[in-house]
Amino acid sequence: MPVSPSKTAKKTVSAEAKLAKLGLHTDMDLVLHLPMRYEDETQVISIEEARLHGGDTSQVEGVVTKNEIAYKPRRQLLVHISDGSGELQLRFMNFYGSQVKQLSEGVRVRVRGELKHGFFGAEMVHPAYKVVNEGAPLPTSLTPVYPAGEGLSQLVLRRAITDAMKRVDWTDTVPIDIRRQLQLSELEPAVKLLHYPPQQVDEHALADRSHPAWTRVKFDELLAQQLSLKRAQRARRAKGSPALKKVGELSKQLEAALPFKLTGAQQRVLKEIRADLKQPYPMQRLLQGDVGSGKTVVSALAAAQAIDSGYQAALMAPTEILAEQHFRKIAAWLEPLGVKVAWLTGSLKKKEKQAAYEAIESGEARLVVGTHALLQDVVTFANLGLSIVDEQHRFGVGQRLVLRNKGMEGSVPHQLMMSATPIPRTLAMTYYADLEVSVIDELPPGRSPIVTRTIDQNRRDEVIERVHAAAQEGRQVYWVCPLIEESEVLQLQTATETHALLAEALPDLNVGLVHGRMKPAEKQEVMDAFIANRMQVLVATTVIEVGVDVPNASLMVIEHAERFGLSQLHQLRGRVGRGSAASVCLLLYQSPLGQIAKQRLMTMRETTDGFEIARRDLEIRGPGEFLGARQSGQAMLRFADLETDGWLVDQARDVAHDLLHADTPEKAATVEAHLARWLGGREEFLKV
Repeated sequence: MPVSPSKTAKKTVSAEAKLAKLGLHTDMDLVLHLPMRYEDETQVISIEEARLHGGDTSQVEGVVTKNEIAYKPRRQLLVHISDGSGELQLRFMNFYGSQVKQLSEGVRVRVRGELKHGFFGAEMVHPAYKVVNEGAPLPTSLTPVYPAGEGLSQLVLRRAITDAMKRVDWTDTVPIDIRRQLQLSELEPAVKLLHYPPQQVDEHALADRSHPAWTRVKFDELLAQQLSLKRAQRARRAKGSPALKKVGELSKQLEAALPFKLTGAQQRVLKEIRADLKQPYPMQRLLQGDVGSGKTVVSALAAAQAIDSGYQAALMAPTEILAEQHFRKIAAWLEPLGVKVAWLTGSLKKKEKQAAYEAIESGEARLVVGTHALLQDVVTFANLGLSIVDEQHRFGVGQRLVLRNKGMEGSVPHQLMMSATPIPRTLAMTYYADLEVSVIDELPPGRSPIVTRTIDQNRRDEVIERVHAAAQEGRQVYWVCPLIEESEVLQLQTATETHALLAEALPDLNVGLVHGRMKPAEKQEVMDAFIANRMQVLVATTVIEVGVDVPNASLMVIEHAERFGLSQLHQLRGRVGRGSAASVCLLLYQSPLGQIAKQRLMTMRETTDGFEIARRDLEIRGPGEFLGARQSGQAMLRFADLETDGWLVDQARDVAHDLLHADTPEKAATVEAHLARWLGGREEFLKV
């Protein structure tokens, strides 16, 4: 039911518009807009007692004895109140004329705030207050403080929520047998307790959200998410996909021609992918593996299965450098076996693009590798059976949908998504619950361990000497410059200045530069020189974050490491240690460091395990980092916390499975009612 209009149309529009800005459109939205904290206004103590508890937040009541506007050191309103046990000064730096009248002498006022002992005695600065009559009753429950938007007072929110609670349908959408089994509270008393906690409530359990009322709310939220994602997965399975049943000659030849043996983990995930591709419904699998774990070869073998079965495959990467790395590597494996691999990117000349379009449409190109250019309307596939998306979190929901819709009429291609950012288990079970997940948890043999050191920027000269020594030993070096305040211009300036500085300091070395604003051909020329070891030091922006594979590079310097996220630091570090030489990553930082930056750098120093890094990143930053563009339009979990509520995720997942697999009209109605209550119209966003 929509929020009911108030009496004056003018007020209605503004109040409703402000509530709508917070996403509060219906009564149920208001009821589920829960307090972020509480204030205890249930008792008043004497001013004398409050003075003894100085520093604590307390509530006192007294009569205004003096009211004046002072001008030293700045304009301020000073109000003195007394309750017979003592006097207290209230100080307001920002105030309105109406407040001066409201707090005039003789008025009784109830005041709540932190009492401090100032130069002129006991005082409260900007306390919360209300004018009361003598003997006015105190609240019997804690006072909720809600997340509020601009111009929306707590009073207006409290009234709107109280009114909404009288109107909503409180029918419990979690069946009674499940509530009993999991020892869950009923929803109505749980939510009402969170809005109006009684005096005797355990305040710590409320504050840290471990109270049974919070547990019930979190469970319902997680259940809605699980139901929605599992239902989306079922709906996808109802669609048709070409069954890619043949693991034939090409697959066997490709595996035999590889200059290395697949690791046990690669063989295991390949088996999972091959089984999925043989099904007549679309595979939706996320292949995750640490930097350098060998995801590219697994994706090439998946593409070979599609080609063996008579279909085309497409591989899309977010940057031209990464796409080109994939193209060079995979074309070198497949073209000697007679497979035409097409290359498509925005920077190609018109003639080259046209030739690629024709080869894709005719089916002559069995595999197409490229960037966002694959998503253009002019790109038509003859029979796309498999789409592979690398670094999938860098693409928007809509972009991945476009590629999926390029299959043949009435059919959806299988989709393999790859990520070098390992996803912690709780995140995989919640935001990725609709995907099958394969994990390559083993690095290829012969990889050297990477030692990571943190060094203050002041020791830059020592670092330059280290770079020179490494180059003289025949090793190559990356020097990475940060993105400063999201500004490409500043980033470019930093990279070019660093390049000039290093070229001057190391005249006997060839120092190259690569950044995002260079033309693709220029970028490739620099990369080719580095790959061929004609260049010893490569100064780069984060364009080299993923995909660059130069086994001879064994030293990486990351400048202003404190400005990078954990997963990005880990990705960058993964550019070294790809050969047999001992590799080092030096994190240059500018002190003093903030708490989060300290945690990040300490994590990088302590571990090279991508899964442990991902777990700590989730702890530090929350889930947004991992979801990337997938969350577009999707509400984050508002109440459940993946760090502390993992046990609830397990329960919600099991209950969702049972509800969706129980073919009774009652259970179906329960699912609909639960999703309507918790997701409203937002369920569509969870389906990609």
